[in-house]
Amino acid sequence: MLLFDMDGTLIDSNGVWKDVDREFLARRGLPYTHEYYEGVAHTILPLAAKFTKEYCRLSESCEDIIAEWMEMAKDAYAHVTVKPGVRAYLKQCRAEGRRMAVVTSSVPEHCRTALTHLDLMKYFEGVTLAHDLGLEKKSPELWLAAAETYGVRPEDCTVFDDSLSACKGARGARMRVVGVYDGFFAQDETAMRGFCDVYIKSFEELLLPPRREIRP
Repeated sequence: MLLFDMDGTLIDSNGVWKDVDREFLARRGLPYTHEYYEGVAHTILPLAAKFTKEYCRLSESCEDIIAEWMEMAKDAYAHVTVKPGVRAYLKQCRAEGRRMAVVTSSVPEHCRTALTHLDLMKYFEGVTLAHDLGLEKKSPELWLAAAETYGVRPEDCTVFDDSLSACKGARGARMRVVGVYDGFFAQDETAMRGFCDVYIKSFEELLLPPRREIRP
């Protein structure tokens, strides 16, 4: 079974959260640092909010921080775009009879908005939300839960993700991993190439050539 991350893998949306983070910190006169990025990237909102509250020494509650993030991001998810080759690859896999699902740490509301707006849900059996399970994608338990949900063995799953930590989590669950390049995390490309079973710059690399009609 094929398990796809959403942000930065299927859709071009990682910039949304970098913009949200920069604006959130700027409103408080705080700089956007790599240390802050490492604390909030590719994790579920409750943990990101807890880190932000402690790291920035904020008086707001975690709930208030999340509400502000949600308000800042909601419109952007209605206008995100599909990454090159994604739609054609999903169509190809469906034609081959491959089972597919989404596994994401995105906010459920944003996930539904993006996948519906882009008409991608028709390709997937379902969506596993790290947010609902209270697990991070760096945890093998999340990937094992996804496999159990769809009734498949972990070793029969292939994960597509742009996050090195998520790929490590999936590998820890005995899954095959395909690293997907995303420009916002280009600094991880060398490490991803060394770790993943396959690494792609674009889903266009996975498209089969068109079949030629052969004359009798």
